Amino acid sequence: MGSLVAAFWRSLNPSTLLLGGVLFLILAHFLKRPRLPMNYPPGPRSVPFFGNFFLLDFKQPHLSLQKYVKKYGNVFGMEFGVWPTVVVTGFPLIKEALVHQGHKFVDRPISPVRERIFKKNGLTLSNGQIWKEQRRFTLTTLRDFGLGKKSLEERIQEEVHHLALAIEEEKGQPFNPHFKINNSVSNIICSITFGERFEYQDDQFQEMLRLIDEVVHLETSVWAHLYTVFPWIMHFVPGPHQALFSKWEKLKVFVSHVIEKHKRDWNPEETRDFIDAYLKEMEKHMGNATSSFHEENLIFTTLDLFLAGTETTSTTLRWALLYMAFYPKIQEKVQAEIDRVLGQSQQPSMASREFLPYTNAVVHEVQRMGNIVPLNVPREVTVDTTLAGYYLPKGTMLVTNLTALHRDPAEWTTPDTFNPEHFLENGQFKKREAFLPFSLGKRACLENSWPRLSSLFSSPPFCKNLPLSLQTMRS
Repeated sequence: MGSLVAAFWRSLNPSTLLLGGVLFLILAHFLKRPRLPMNYPPGPRSVPFFGNFFLLDFKQPHLSLQKYVKKYGNVFGMEFGVWPTVVVTGFPLIKEALVHQGHKFVDRPISPVRERIFKKNGLTLSNGQIWKEQRRFTLTTLRDFGLGKKSLEERIQEEVHHLALAIEEEKGQPFNPHFKINNSVSNIICSITFGERFEYQDDQFQEMLRLIDEVVHLETSVWAHLYTVFPWIMHFVPGPHQALFSKWEKLKVFVSHVIEKHKRDWNPEETRDFIDAYLKEMEKHMGNATSSFHEENLIFTTLDLFLAGTETTSTTLRWALLYMAFYPKIQEKVQAEIDRVLGQSQQPSMASREFLPYTNAVVHEVQRMGNIVPLNVPREVTVDTTLAGYYLPKGTMLVTNLTALHRDPAEWTTPDTFNPEHFLENGQFKKREAFLPFSLGKRACLENSWPRLSSLFSSPPFCKNLPLSLQTMRS
């Protein structure tokens, strides 16, 4: 018997082994791949292992999806690896999923990349009881420290002053505003989370901002997508995705050091910031093995706040600068309204918003056209359900197509043109139900970024000293 096996093994050549390996993997794929139900949404044909991976343009995946909307309709299915995904388009269906059936779509799918980094911790990607506890605590604490209140508004006004001074140092010469704006926006989060702001020349602060910027870019790279499809292989393969994990570790270390500093001079009777409040909550739950309040969750919740509160707002503000450069007449109307309402010395405030309808409309139009979260943050189906007559099994990933919604000709008069009139009616600001840059339902964004955006537009020294031109932006 042994000699027969040895003879068989000798007869095998590399080509036969390779073919056998491929056939084995294909068989394993089909055995592992969940069977889609009969009434599952239609969609493009997938291939083993990759699903519809290669149908997307990795630089602009949100745009490459739109042709499938035309072909298959407002609900269609795709596969990313072995992850069945349903893309939903149109305001009625998005509202049906995220609001009317919100409890069935409340979870977040956790990609292999984020699972390796966050596990099930933090605020953005946690689910179930962990998410409920972390969100409730975070929202309450942010409100205590000024979210939606005058105290936060004063911090924003102070930071805008520092930003204006940093811009004045450029003496009217072209410059890249990216990190100056990142500094300013991030300092708002720092003042609430760490209890202090950082000077723009602070080396540690600059390193943290650089790392945040880099992890955002790396997580949208082809390498990160490949890790999602083949985590068991890519875990051992060298490449930029390995740098992603090391940069996340550095961010964790940065926050850990801040937490240790807080512990050394912590006074439970005096809550200075978010970290102090969290340490106090941890003390309440000490000895409770089921509690989600522990130091690892504090680290990841803090990082979630930084990522959500810095990158998105900073990117939106840079879009605002670009649109003002491309549309100088709109820029002039914004400046004229600010001059008329605020003059050259009054600080902007939330109370000013109702008297600045055109500026308010421009801020909203920047968010519509900037489209910085084009496919929203995905959801996961928590129980078998139906949507638009289609059957969606538990575990299906749901993607809401905000790109199509914010460019829908049925909702917007000139969907592909920057036009503040979309948010105006008889000269007054008009809310639009189909405007969802902060998503909808129970997992909508914790905060509305209007104060930070409006402060940039409305600060008199900033507006007067930075006339935006295409020559400036091209540099």
